[in-house]
Parts: sequence; C-alpha cells; structure tokens
Amino acid sequence: MVAKVKEMFLLFLRLGLSAALLFYLFTKIDIEKMAGVIKEANFSYLFLAFFFMLVIYSLVLVRWNILIQYLGIKAPFKSVTRCFLIGSFFNLFLPTSTGGDVVKAIGLFRDTDEKAKVVASVLLDRIAGLVAMIIVAVVAFVVAFRIAYDPFLLAAIGFVSLGTGLGVTFFFNERFYSFVCQIFNRAPNIKNKLMELHYAMVLIKKKRRAIFLSIGISCFTQILLATTFYLTAKGLHQEVGLVYCIIFVPLICIASALPSIGGLGVRDVSSVYLFSKVGVTAVTAASMSLINFLYMAIFGLIGAIVYVCSVSRRRV
Repeated sequence: MVAKVKEMFLLFLRLGLSAALLFYLFTKIDIEKMAGVIKEANFSYLFLAFFFMLVIYSLVLVRWNILIQYLGIKAPFKSVTRCFLIGSFFNLFLPTSTGGDVVKAIGLFRDTDEKAKVVASVLLDRIAGLVAMIIVAVVAFVVAFRIAYDPFLLAAIGFVSLGTGLGVTFFFNERFYSFVCQIFNRAPNIKNKLMELHYAMVLIKKKRRAIFLSIGISCFTQILLATTFYLTAKGLHQEVGLVYCIIFVPLICIASALPSIGGLGVRDVSSVYLFSKVGVTAVTAASMSLINFLYMAIFGLIGAIVYVCSVSRRRV
C-alpha cells in the first residue's frame, strides 16, 4: 500500500512539475508565433539534426556495450540493444532521465545471472555521461570565458562537478561505501548485494581503456547533441554560435534529470533561460527545445515497438 502511494505521489509530482512549467512557459510566449516559426523552418537542417540524434543513440548503445564487455558480462548484443531501446522508451515518462536505466538493467537480468555487474555497467555508463558533460561544459566555458561568463553557469557547472565527484567517491572508495552500508546491518542480504555492486564497479579501475573509451564516446556525443541544437536553430533561421550550444546543452541535460515527464517543461524553461543570454527569442528557444524532444520521442517510439514485441499478449 505504501509503495503504491509513493508511486502515485511520484507520478503526480512529475506530471505537476511538467504541467506547471509548460503552463508558465506558454503564458510567456506567443503560441501563434511559435507555430509560424516552425512552419517557416528549413527542414533540411531539422532532418540533419534528427540524423545526428540517431548517431548519438547509436554511440550511447556502443558505450554501454563496451562497459558490459569489459566487466565480463556474457550477454548477446541483440539483448543489449533490445534493453537499451526499451530503456529509451521508458526514459520518456519515468521519474527522471535515469528511470530508463532501471528498466534496461532489469531487462538484461534475463540474460545473465551477474546482476551486480549489470547494475554496475548501467551506473558506470551514467557516470561516464556525467563526467563528459562536465568536461565539455568546462572546456567550452573556458574557451568562451570572455563572452559566455555568467555566475549562474559557473555555479551550475561547479554543483554538478561536486555531485559527480561525491558519487564517484561513494561508489569506488571501499571504506566510505562500507561505512554507509552499515545502515543495512540488520538486513545482511541487502548489505551483501550492495557490496557486490561495489566490487563489480571497482573492476573497471583495472580497465583503463574502457574508462577512456566510454568517456571519450560520451564527450563526442555531448558535442553531437550540442550540434543538434545548433542545426535546429539554423533550421529555425536563428544564428547561434556552436560554442554556446556546447556550454548550454550539458546544463539543459542536467536540468532534465529533475522529476518530470521526459524532461518536458524543465528542459524547455532551461533552454529559454540559457539561450536568451545570447539573443535567442523565447519563442525560438522553446521551439528548439520541443523539436529536440520530438527527436527523442521518435526514437522512444522505436523502443515502444520493441517493448510490445518483447512481451506477452497478456502483458500488452
């Protein structure tokens, strides 16, 4: 009963946040102007941006598979791909952008008994993405310091860097991890499972090539994602420097992790706030954000089809 109440609370929380932010956004912009901006778009740039998004998803899949292989998990690539696609679908409406990670981990449990390693691969995959966000944002911020300096951006980058650093310390420092796990002393099964997760994650410390590959791929995907915003802006006849997209997009992605429906509302308000700093109108910035969400939704629909084909008729 308590679990159901919690689930309902989380559902209403993310529905409420997305609805409230979208309502606020659409009271501040002219919807007719937005429709006009999209109607007059250069769709060649928009199709190119969508192609880049497909490349991004493909690279993220490769990144997760690399970690799976280096952790010694014996799972066929077909199953990894299926779980990844289904996870991408559930990412659209689960509590945060990490909700789909839980789904794809559970999905891969069917193909291996090494559950701790599967969870470790998902967490390492997420950490690699966060580290890449920080690296790309910091480098772009330093390069464009004179024209892009903003205390809010600096504080946001610092906050995310601190949070990621604490997360890495927690999972990889055995003494700290063991100390925290003492709260489960009365539940030894849970504590043992958590320690198995720690030992699975530290395996990657001996696989430096996997670390560099996953972070390198993540940095490249961050630049590609920024490029999709850049191309979308050009498709809407708006000139925005690529360096600004490289700075802003990682921060928009981090904001999208807040409880919402696929990041809706949070992503859009963040985009309007950040891109307004470089002269982009609220109408255009909101259109850029919603179009990029549409790219994600299309890819998510592919995952939905895979999910429907993967479950029994009764579950559908």
